[in-house]
Amino acid sequence: MNLLQILNKLIRPKKMDGVQSIGNYRKVAIAACFGTFLEWYDFLTFATLAVVLGPLFFPSSDPNAGLLASLATFGVGMVVRPIGSAIFGSLGDRIGRKPIFMITIALMGFATVCVGFLPTYAQIGIWAPILLVGLRLLQGLSAGGEIGGGAVYLTEHAGNEHRGFKTSFLQLMGPLGILVSTLQIAFLQKWLSPEEFQSWGWRVPFWISVLLLIIAVYMRKSLEETPVFLELSKQSEKNESQLMNNFRDPEIRKRMFLLFFCISSSGAILFFCGQVYTAIFLKTSVKLNPALVDQLSIFATLMLFPLTIFAGWLSDRVGRKPVILAGIIFGTIFIYPAFQLLQLLGNLYIDSPTFNHLVGIGIILGALSLSLGLMVGPQTALLAELFPVKNRNSAAILPHNLAAGWIGGLLPLIVTWLNQAWGNSFAGLWYPTIFLGCAAVLAMLLLPETKKANLVL
Repeated sequence: MNLLQILNKLIRPKKMDGVQSIGNYRKVAIAACFGTFLEWYDFLTFATLAVVLGPLFFPSSDPNAGLLASLATFGVGMVVRPIGSAIFGSLGDRIGRKPIFMITIALMGFATVCVGFLPTYAQIGIWAPILLVGLRLLQGLSAGGEIGGGAVYLTEHAGNEHRGFKTSFLQLMGPLGILVSTLQIAFLQKWLSPEEFQSWGWRVPFWISVLLLIIAVYMRKSLEETPVFLELSKQSEKNESQLMNNFRDPEIRKRMFLLFFCISSSGAILFFCGQVYTAIFLKTSVKLNPALVDQLSIFATLMLFPLTIFAGWLSDRVGRKPVILAGIIFGTIFIYPAFQLLQLLGNLYIDSPTFNHLVGIGIILGALSLSLGLMVGPQTALLAELFPVKNRNSAAILPHNLAAGWIGGLLPLIVTWLNQAWGNSFAGLWYPTIFLGCAAVLAMLLLPETKKANLVL
């Protein structure tokens, strides 16, 4: 069955294969994806504005120190994600997937709106960065429960047929969050003077999250619990926390490690290299015009959409493992030379601006998107397929957020710090390159194929 035929089947309401359908899958998918989009939009707006927030909240005579402080604050939110995943993941196994969705999205929305009203260092001094870090911690706790939990929720609703394709759309919410945030900032920078943007314009993306939060809460209120969890509830009068049991079971412990090291860490590295760090690199190291960098970032994100969906569909045909392995191996080989080429073409464009130089940069960004798309397209389904139903939420969410928070979230900070320590714009890139190489070897040897897994077991 080809891609168009699968899309046609999704348009027609039908009962899902393998489990009893509650409601329409399209409604579930839209509501789940929109909520996850809001989480990513809120969470990644901070990364998009890292260069702007540095001097406002961490003033310093050294611009590199201000950038590092801003990136460190972004990293703080990522570091606490595993704590949120441990808390909310365990609760998801006990009280259900849906209640956790409502809690996490409200927490994220509250913290993000508060950032938009936060006074700067010039207004309240040291309290400005302290409050910013505190709100970032709340964002991190919320993201820990949402990101990963959304994958389990959507996959348990998807049934057994075309699971990779149907769940791949959730992986677009992170890039979509960056895209919407970047478009807003580009629009604001075009229509506001630099002084106006620095004074109040940067707050607008945070304020807009109020409207998005209202829509997301309304949509999620109408969602039902997953049929898989409802079936588990019928079999057991009391759903217990499985967090500690996960570490006692050798098979689950092994799969949690593989998920952490091979899947989630690799996906996080490729995401932050291709979608976050490229923009920072082009603005700070290459020193391209920020507005031009934003346009290039939009192009890279748009390229990622069809590539991710295609990878999810392909994983239903050939398996999750070969598609994911292709993404990891390609990323291992390409990341380091990709940034060298970006530096070269960026310098050529600055010296003599031509369309060909921009095309070259676009091709490199598109290749990075290809590596990421192959990695994350099957990822949503794989997160749930690796674990039995009673352990699934806690076993999948904790390693996934640990990897995203400690490996991916700290990557821009670590790479920037290594570059500055070695006095070289590329030294830090050996970190993601070596990590991906090790992950590729482990995945090749130990990662199981899961596309035929029965989710109700």
